[in-house]
Amino acid sequence: MLFERLIPCLLWQNEGLIKTTKFKKAIYIGDATNAIRIFNDKEVDELILLDIDASKENRGPDLGLIERVASECFMPLCYGGGISTLEDIKRVLEKGVEKVSISSAAINNPEFIKEAAKVFGSSTIVVCIDYKKNLFGKNKVFTKRGAKKSNYNPIDFAKLMEEMGAGEILIQSIDRDGTMAGYDKNILKEITTQVTIPVIAMGGAKNINDLYNVIETTSVSAAAAGSTFVFQGKNKAVLINYPKR
Repeated sequence: MLFERLIPCLLWQNEGLIKTTKFKKAIYIGDATNAIRIFNDKEVDELILLDIDASKENRGPDLGLIERVASECFMPLCYGGGISTLEDIKRVLEKGVEKVSISSAAINNPEFIKEAAKVFGSSTIVVCIDYKKNLFGKNKVFTKRGAKKSNYNPIDFAKLMEEMGAGEILIQSIDRDGTMAGYDKNILKEITTQVTIPVIAMGGAKNINDLYNVIETTSVSAAAAGSTFVFQGKNKAVLINYPKR
């Protein structure tokens, strides 16, 4: 098991960083390079960068962006967005990224995760599971920024991805994204009892206490967040921050 980590998650859209609420209502945060330099100084555990439009626009990873970011990033970097082939993974890793986050391609073809883990190693492969409640109140996994519903529920899909060889699961509640209403602890507890690989919680953190609390109470190996690390105060002033050890 990896040591418990606190992970900022940065969202990339239209040449800048943004923050969403329930995958909508994007707010511009700033330049990716500047944010990463600040996180370098604060010695963060790890960083996640997601190009949120890549899969929705049916395009591959932005290798120019990845190269610029990776060259500035002194901490382990996980990139996600538009990865659908082994060649995509190869090119992203060649730019200096340690791990790749895969979502749509895992839903469309679960065997792709098995192939990727075999070629690049399980520790390189993170499967991102975005979920929300459907009209009947049932949790379902979604892709395309929450626009396309799959037939999977997050628990069963997490178990399948472990079987396929994924090294980590990044589980995100769309309903809680950007709301600062707290993590969905019930589903996180259930997932961590069903899989043995590390689980990263994301979606809903309000403050640093939420990050520590979700690790202590749900057995996740890491807590990821966006708003907590980029906003400050009740008016959500943009201020990159990270707790001291």
